[in-house]
Amino acid sequence: MKQETIDRIRKFSDERDWDQFHSPANLAKSIVIEAAELLECFQWNNEEYDLQHVREELADVMVYSQNLLDKLGLDADEIINMKMTQNEAKYPVEKAKGKVDKYDQL
Repeated sequence: MKQETIDRIRKFSDERDWDQFHSPANLAKSIVIEAAELLECFQWNNEEYDLQHVREELADVMVYSQNLLDKLGLDADEIINMKMTQNEAKYPVEKAKGKVDKYDQL
């Protein structure tokens, strides 16, 4: 995410004094709630959906995720790269390519 966007998210919450409500638990709950709303976009049809509604719900998930990163003092690039390193070890290309099996079933 661009720094300009991150700053805008922070400013939005700061101007409304919402940090007081942004405990890690509340933010994690909000991410799950918004993710469920995103999933609802595809509830009855996997191919026909309202892309604008998908964009809005996905944005909500991302905004709350950025708020949680801030609250915990985490860096998105750092934790994503850490997790990708773990995933690459769990799912080596030669075993996982073209398969949906969980890592312990490869």
